[in-house]
Amino acid sequence: QHLKVIVMGEELVRTYSLEQLLDQYLRDNQIRPSCLVLISKGRASKTLELKETGEIPSFRLFGIVDNQYRTTRILSPMSLAKLEGKMQSGSSFLLQNVVAANGEVKFAGAAVIKGKIKKLGGFFNETEVEGLTWIIGKGKGGVVKSFDKQTGQLLIYEVESMKSRITPHINGKNISFNVKIESEGRLSENWITSGNAFENKFLKRAEKNTEKEIKRLVKNVVEKMQEEYEADVAGFGNRLKMENPKVWEKVKKNWDQTFSKVPITYNIEVTIKDYGASDSNK
Repeated sequence: QHLKVIVMGEELVRTYSLEQLLDQYLRDNQIRPSCLVLISKGRASKTLELKETGEIPSFRLFGIVDNQYRTTRILSPMSLAKLEGKMQSGSSFLLQNVVAANGEVKFAGAAVIKGKIKKLGGFFNETEVEGLTWIIGKGKGGVVKSFDKQTGQLLIYEVESMKSRITPHINGKNISFNVKIESEGRLSENWITSGNAFENKFLKRAEKNTEKEIKRLVKNVVEKMQEEYEADVAGFGNRLKMENPKVWEKVKKNWDQTFSKVPITYNIEVTIKDYGASDSNK
């Protein structure tokens, strides 16, 4: 009942299914269903070895989860209870990846778990996790960096809110999706000295630059889902199931394969409604 975190090494999860690996934990009523489940690159034991004596490793890992409020590169925590539901659904999904180096641990990227076999299919890096966070619209903070073409200077957009809607479209036997992403935020930093940040033209440019960068992040991760892993880990199938249950019944058996060929369009709308301290005296 004191178990807080389960960390599984990548080789183990490539070789055995999660059902096999977690069977004992799921059957044992003494195990906390709120227990956090993570995948490690390399040996899992390394993630529980820390430099700081007296620090409890599982508490440290729980502490890192809190950073999801400040970054779009960390997934929402996956508890044992939630993981059981994911496995029963038969859908592909992600688990947070944890890495260890020199006695330090950090969350970096995510493990792609293939729905049919419930084994590790591969990894997303941190940038790809960021793209996925925009698709599902569940980020709670973070920044987007882009460049202003006219000046070649860096723009940093601080996310205050994001929401996303995945809409399936059916045309005969053809399935397609549209992803609409909306976000509000502020310019937390910009190094542009020419021009006034409050000028409408500059703001519109900053919004467009941020929209382009978000679109790039999103398209990159969708490409990897469709072409490299053939795994829908972003919930496209769930939306189809909710909005077109009859169509879903026909395609659910081989959904990951079907998803890999489905066209997807994007609409991204960013609104800058506030300015960082760097702009206050301009």
